[in-house]
Amino acid sequence: MDYQTLAITIADKLATVTLNRPDVRNAFNEQSINEIASAFEELGRNELVRAIVLAAEGPAFCAGADLNWMKKMAGYSHAENQSDAMALAQMLRTIYLCPKPVVARVQGDCYAGGMGLVAACDIVVAVQEANFCLSEVKLGLIPATISPYVIKAMGENAARRYFLTAERFDAAEAHRIGFVHELAAADTLDAKVGGIVKALLGNSPNAVKEAKALVREVVDRPVTDELLADTAQRIANIRASEQGREGVQSFLEKRKPNWLN
Repeated sequence: MDYQTLAITIADKLATVTLNRPDVRNAFNEQSINEIASAFEELGRNELVRAIVLAAEGPAFCAGADLNWMKKMAGYSHAENQSDAMALAQMLRTIYLCPKPVVARVQGDCYAGGMGLVAACDIVVAVQEANFCLSEVKLGLIPATISPYVIKAMGENAARRYFLTAERFDAAEAHRIGFVHELAAADTLDAKVGGIVKALLGNSPNAVKEAKALVREVVDRPVTDELLADTAQRIANIRASEQGREGVQSFLEKRKPNWLN
């Protein structure tokens, strides 16, 4: 696909997807939503890629909805609004379900739908100067399509406050409530992201994929006999897998596993 709103690079098993509309603070429109979804679908299938960094060009990470797109939405019918919202919801789910680990590199402000984009990622690193805001209610709207990911990322109590007040909060608060995993100074952001990527690439690709699914599929489930059987089956399967056998054998033989070659 010929991407117009993104810049994508692949090097040394790492793909970097960069939001590339700095003139509009990387705000969403129909095209960028479709391109992001397509990019993550393609990279999720690419055997040369083992991790993905989601980054952005310019001073802002993502300002939410593009103003011209919002003007168009004002004239949409209910059915058109439903279809339009579903495209955004499906794009976020594509990132969330991507089999490769996704690291958000947040170099600037992140508002509204941009927070959903970040929350759909697995690991979030932000500069200390970044600000965050769930601004929808100021416009008479609600953060509906992004809510499954944002609530998981920041928790119900924090979501209750920031969904309702639309207050802007800084990176330190985002870190305190768990929305951001790591903070960095602007001149150390790439080093911090690079360290996380190095850790990801040092692990079994299959185990990373299965561990990502494990968190997603076990969270909030009651500890029933069914869950015990499920988790026992998962560890039995991974122990018998090619990379599971290789990982244990390489550890016992004090050598590097073959996925590092």
